[in-house]
Amino acid sequence: MTMNPGDQWLLLSLFFVLFGVSHADIGTAAHYSPPCLPTACYGSDPSQFPSNNLFAAAGDGIWDNGAACGRQYLVRCTSAAEPKACFSGEIRVKIVDQVASAVSPPSSGGATMVLSTSAYGAIARLSIQSIEIEFTE
Repeated sequence: MTMNPGDQWLLLSLFFVLFGVSHADIGTAAHYSPPCLPTACYGSDPSQFPSNNLFAAAGDGIWDNGAACGRQYLVRCTSAAEPKACFSGEIRVKIVDQVASAVSPPSSGGATMVLSTSAYGAIARLSIQSIEIEFTE
């Protein structure tokens, strides 16, 4: 059975609508606790933090020589070393710092993002030191 190009295009379009196409990046996340000031992006200005306290420090892979400052990412937990560590749903975090210069140490080294305690606790159990994440700008 051969399909004409119009039918092939329709079938392909239907596939993408039904199953979606993900443009997300994957990485790891850790968490850190206050103090969070000063930050590499905004210094000691307390107004840099969103009112919901969902913020993060950028690891080397997304820091982009400081261009990451102020960027917002949708982040969701995809897995962890322990079962049932992730919560469903996603959060939006604002980049306010660089992991390498953060005042407080992260719960685990080498993370793509280090999330505030509020941000991390919204997508995973805080007792877990590091999680796998999916994120999009």
